[in-house]
Amino acid sequence: MPRFNHSALVIAALTTTIAALSFPVWSYADRSGTGVANVASGTVNTQWGPLTASDRDLIVRVRLAGLWELPAAEKAMARSSSATVKDAADHLLVGHADLDQRVRTVASQLGVAIPNEPNAQQQGFLAQMDAAQGESFDRTWANLLRSAHGKIFPAIGTVRNNTRNTLVRQLATDTNQTVLDHITMLEKTGVVDFDSIANGTI
Repeated sequence: MPRFNHSALVIAALTTTIAALSFPVWSYADRSGTGVANVASGTVNTQWGPLTASDRDLIVRVRLAGLWELPAAEKAMARSSSATVKDAADHLLVGHADLDQRVRTVASQLGVAIPNEPNAQQQGFLAQMDAAQGESFDRTWANLLRSAHGKIFPAIGTVRNNTRNTLVRQLATDTNQTVLDHITMLEKTGVVDFDSIANGTI
């Protein structure tokens, strides 16, 4: 009889241990896009398809773009006397206001943490704009923005091509259209230095 009680106790303990170890796995199994998506470097499953590190990176980069490009556009509207610069700035204001709303919605749905302020490099871009005056402001403004848009353009295409997540794919499509429009408008200012951009000196 004591042997039976001991065996029963061991079995009960093992059952409890297995249940305790299994709970964290079960508890996240159907919670698509929880905070795990921000911690794990690999892929997590969501109801919209797998969410990869590259997918999450694009979401963060789209959010960051709006955080500094909207203030940059406001600076141009207030300080530039160039009609073409103001036209470009207007496109940035409209495009990024819409895109920022979209990316915040997608981030919330997928559980991806996004920043609330520009990164150090972007703050530096805004500081360069603040330090420039007149035509120098227009050149600085247009070239910094054109360079930034050109750098993210290939990344958008790569994610758009590779993602299996429907929300990320649509976000990439929307972002691609917005970035191409902004590149076109920035080039219409007539002050973009294509040689410097091609050489990576901006």
